[in-house]
Amino acid sequence: MNETVGPEDVRAAAAACREALSGVVDRDWSILADGLEWSCRQTLEHIPNAQLFYASQLALQANERLPRASGAGDQLTVAELLLTVEVNASILEHVLRAAPASARAYHPAGMADPSGFAGMSCDEILLHTADIAGGFGIDFQAPEDICAKVLARLFPWAPTDVSSWDSLRWANGRLALSRVAPPDVNWRWHCAPLSEWDGTIPRRE
Repeated sequence: MNETVGPEDVRAAAAACREALSGVVDRDWSILADGLEWSCRQTLEHIPNAQLFYASQLALQANERLPRASGAGDQLTVAELLLTVEVNASILEHVLRAAPASARAYHPAGMADPSGFAGMSCDEILLHTADIAGGFGIDFQAPEDICAKVLARLFPWAPTDVSSWDSLRWANGRLALSRVAPPDVNWRWHCAPLSEWDGTIPRRE
């Protein structure tokens, strides 16, 4: 197994999202996602928007946040939104494959490299899929191999004595672990190259 989170993981995470949620497309998506103040639909709309943001930033190796035109997500059906998750993840996948390893681009959490953007993409997809699934009473279990890669890339401080999915949920503030203090509410990913990690947990100021 490739130990570094990469383009293929972004596509796999998007496929896992669509598979998990395709059976509830006809349900009421105005209900709140589990643990969020967003509805399930708002949470779903956010996922492909994040993928396109990452792809745009990395494609131009932008050193600041690029302006974006608002989409027409509110005009799409839930089934179309789920397809858009995979479409936009595929766009990001191609940008990741084309980007040199030395590429850097702005994200609020730091100047991310391609593996950082891949990690953030998978984290957004998997955690928000779980948020939505929880709203519908579905027990979503993310792929352990992808979770392990994302943890190693974005959360090198996360515990390793539990399953990768449990540790990833803990790192994102979604799950309490009995032997570990919860993360700071102002935590941030470490999306800059791992070689630049100073051993502390990044946080919003």
